Amino acid sequence: MPSPFSLAQKRIWITGGAGHLGAPITRELDAQGAAVLCIDLPGRAEALVREHRLAHTVPVALDVNEATTLPAALEAAVAEHGLPDGLVHLAFASSSGHRLETLPAEEFQRTFDRALTPTFVLCRTLAEKMKTRGSGSFVLFASMYGIVAPDPRIYPTPLLPNPIDYGTSKAALLQLSRYLAVHYGPSGLRFNCVTPGPFPNPGVQQANPAFVSELAHKTALRRIGRNDEIVGPVVFLLSDSASYVTGHSLAVDGGWTVM
Repeated sequence: MPSPFSLAQKRIWITGGAGHLGAPITRELDAQGAAVLCIDLPGRAEALVREHRLAHTVPVALDVNEATTLPAALEAAVAEHGLPDGLVHLAFASSSGHRLETLPAEEFQRTFDRALTPTFVLCRTLAEKMKTRGSGSFVLFASMYGIVAPDPRIYPTPLLPNPIDYGTSKAALLQLSRYLAVHYGPSGLRFNCVTPGPFPNPGVQQANPAFVSELAHKTALRRIGRNDEIVGPVVFLLSDSASYVTGHSLAVDGGWTVM
């Protein structure tokens, strides 16, 4: 019998699919034989497909954080590649270079305009098409900083604490997923969040080893996450193994948010 975790021959779209957390997910979906649409900024998805010789993945250059142009782009993608069975949404937006005291209000708002509103548009557009089919799984990416606040003491100068607009938008995304889960549940659609803890990218790890050590000691497991450790939770939520799971936030944080 086929594995209940199998995504073979499923159509899966992944936004931010060439990034630090997205790339291992894309590679695993491809290895399972899913028909993958890897959506990222120009050049990134193409490079991932080429470097890893992904046989079942089509790269798509698209900025999914542009809410005004997103509906037309989604219509074109569905027309060319077919309606997906699942969506993994990692794309995000955040301010940079400001402390809370100096963050301009327009930059705070821009994060919501570039992150939360496009997520709503993306999910609603695809869900309205999926509901007549009666099935579909959405896996959205939240953050530990949508649940708890960053500890300023572990961010030594010149590092800045994780921006308030980022954490606030991720908290809103958690509620968005719950709302969508309830609204589209009668149509057989599932909405869940993966809520990562500390997964600093290799550049941060190399440049700031003392900071990375502080991150590690904030977790129950006393270490940061490896990017491949995000794959299993995503595959689970996409798969039929999670057929009765919706409106859930699956924390993959080494125990950060329980301490």
